[in-house]
Amino acid sequence: MNMFRNTFSKITGCACVLGLILTGFTACNPEYLTDIVKSGPLAVTASDTAVTLSQKNYANTAVKLDWTTGTNNGTGASISYLIQVDKKGNNLGTPVTYDMGKGIYSKSLIVKDLNDSLLKRWGGIAGTSTQLEARVVSTVYSNPVSDETSPAIGFSVIPYQPVSTSFYMVGSATPIGWNIGNAVEMTPSATEPWVFTYKGLMSVGSYKFAVNREGCWCQDFYTKDATDSTKMIHNTGGSGTDIQWQITKGGPYQITANLIDLTLNVSEFSQPLFTKLWIVGDASPSGWDIDTPKEFSPTSNPFIFTYEANLKAGDFKIAASLHDWCGQWYRPLVNHPDLTSTDVAQNSGCDVDNKWQITSSNAGRYKITLDTYGNKIKINPVMLYIIGDATPNGWNINSPAPMTYADGVYTYTGPLTAGEFKFSKYKGDWCDDDWIIAASNGQSVSNTAFTIRHGCEGDDNKWKVQAADAGNYVITINPETQVMTITKQ
Repeated sequence: MNMFRNTFSKITGCACVLGLILTGFTACNPEYLTDIVKSGPLAVTASDTAVTLSQKNYANTAVKLDWTTGTNNGTGASISYLIQVDKKGNNLGTPVTYDMGKGIYSKSLIVKDLNDSLLKRWGGIAGTSTQLEARVVSTVYSNPVSDETSPAIGFSVIPYQPVSTSFYMVGSATPIGWNIGNAVEMTPSATEPWVFTYKGLMSVGSYKFAVNREGCWCQDFYTKDATDSTKMIHNTGGSGTDIQWQITKGGPYQITANLIDLTLNVSEFSQPLFTKLWIVGDASPSGWDIDTPKEFSPTSNPFIFTYEANLKAGDFKIAASLHDWCGQWYRPLVNHPDLTSTDVAQNSGCDVDNKWQITSSNAGRYKITLDTYGNKIKINPVMLYIIGDATPNGWNINSPAPMTYADGVYTYTGPLTAGEFKFSKYKGDWCDDDWIIAASNGQSVSNTAFTIRHGCEGDDNKWKVQAADAGNYVITINPETQVMTITKQ
């Protein structure tokens, strides 16, 4: 039996080696067989000897290094590899080292990584050729462990100067004016990070671009080419001629800057940037929920959205995209502005995260109206008024009888005479805002069914107080629960 086993082992061993030779080393996995077949002098080669890097190819291979397996001297031990790359003249004393492990015989040096090493590690100069060296070091896990180092090979590389990873717009035509500390941040392309885009309102005025928000105004700027408004000039450290672009007609624009090609595309658009908006924050009913927050209501004007709710003490901002805290937002220009301020900025990212604030002293029901065309906002407390010839103030829209507010409920306590009434959320003009009207015209005070009327649109139904029903009443309305009570005293 032992003789049979030994014979079988020799046969399978020979078959395995033959299989390796015939199949290009894809069959029979034992490492010792692979190393024996691939044994030879350790050497490395480069796919190119002179390379010019380009940021447009930042994710591609700049140089591919291939090496032979070396030898384990017939020990059957496995071999692992290190690749070392350094500037020529350093004697490979400050290399970038790649631990390739076992069974790998090539390494692609990526454009961006190689460019970063040239500029930041080896003192290379953009546009100037730098000589590099590479070698492979093998470790043979025999007993004792041994290693081998290949001869170094040389190749030259010309690096590029990377463009800025951030880009800002500043000027009288922008929503923030000449406030460099709050300059409008532009959004980089996911596939071409040197391309930046702004979508939003621009006013009549001028603008240019900066690479950061430093208040010294000494950073790099991009200004208009004197001969071509679709071209940009890169002014290093604030140098150069300060020629700015002009907006002669205010409105929504899309502005796209390409920092490599030094081009600028400016176009107007007639559609709103976003078709849905949401309120996010602990002041709002949905809290800090970026996945399912409460949604604004659209209006007949596609650029204007409204939201009405009870707001408690806390902060809020307005999301224009879901599921991403660094996505698209509408935020105030400064943190915690006065609620009477109408200025708003549309931007993306997390760097400047301004919010509106509701304090404990002004918590209550609010209506928020956001104009995305003009980047303006109104945050107004919701008041309810009772109006009509059945009420003390009659049909006086300028000074209707106010209802009191507490804990989400509006209350009117007072007389109702024979006549009609309805409720307004404002005073001043008949068509300015919303009304709470009866479900049907001439509706009895015993029927509390109601609907909302926007401005002067649609029916103008009212409750009717008969002479026999005149007297003192308590009327309560809870807009959140849509419940009304009318109780005669």
